[in-house]
Amino acid sequence: MERKKTSDFSPAVLKDFDLYVHGLISRREFLNRSARFAVGGVTAAAILDSLQPNFAWAQQVAKDDSRIKAEYVEYPSPKGNGTMKGYLARPANASGPLPAVVVIHENRGLNPYIEDVVRRLALEGYLAFAPDALAVVGGYPGDEDKAREMFARLDPGKRTEDMVAAAEFLKAHPESSGKLGVIGFCYGGGVAGILAVRMPDLAAAVPFYGAQPPASEVAAIKAPLQIHYAGLDDRINAGWPAFEKALKDNGKTYEMHMYDDVHHGFHNDTTPRYDEKAASLAWRRSLDFFDRHLKS
Repeated sequence: MERKKTSDFSPAVLKDFDLYVHGLISRREFLNRSARFAVGGVTAAAILDSLQPNFAWAQQVAKDDSRIKAEYVEYPSPKGNGTMKGYLARPANASGPLPAVVVIHENRGLNPYIEDVVRRLALEGYLAFAPDALAVVGGYPGDEDKAREMFARLDPGKRTEDMVAAAEFLKAHPESSGKLGVIGFCYGGGVAGILAVRMPDLAAAVPFYGAQPPASEVAAIKAPLQIHYAGLDDRINAGWPAFEKALKDNGKTYEMHMYDDVHHGFHNDTTPRYDEKAASLAWRRSLDFFDRHLKS
């Protein structure tokens, strides 16, 4: 399947797709809105299909790469949904405790893209763990639309507690040095902010295009933040001015990077919204940030 680019789609289609994948309009509404762009034998359904992920594009580190050890493990979430599951990876040649990074997925569970991010971090010398919010309903189903529907039906409060429990599990893991960072994308970017508020011992937080914590909660943040936004992501960016003011008013340590002319989800290399230049730069900045705060 040929990789599509954002330039292959009308900006209006991309904005509507963002609304669709975040549950703000229905599939039917997306198809109705896209119908006016269906020309030359291309249907609205074909447009939607071409925007869906191709996970083969995202595999930068093979599942059986001998440089890492990866496995699915269970962890306790007593305030959430009980026993949960996630994907854990570390360097194969590790000989001592490792700095740890919890990876929080988007609004569709632990899919192959997030698993690959975990393996990428393991290659960089981290104990990396991604919980699956969908574990309580059988795990990521392999279908993105179904995964989003399952995710939306979860109890939001318990879902949050499952993510907090995952971070606590990783920090206390026998192979962890005790220095914990978080990186999250979309929904996970919002969770990265929640963890920064709720965990005073968090060492670093890297949210990608995630909803910001309420200004009233910013005073509780102790961890340095590295924040990544997409320039064309009006929905999420609308929350930045109030968040920035709260960060400044409370003297917090943060850096924000805005990537011009890219869309929400630009780091996800399975979809046409991926932007290689912005994603590569943001990833390098993230690794440098973790190196400074977790490895020193």
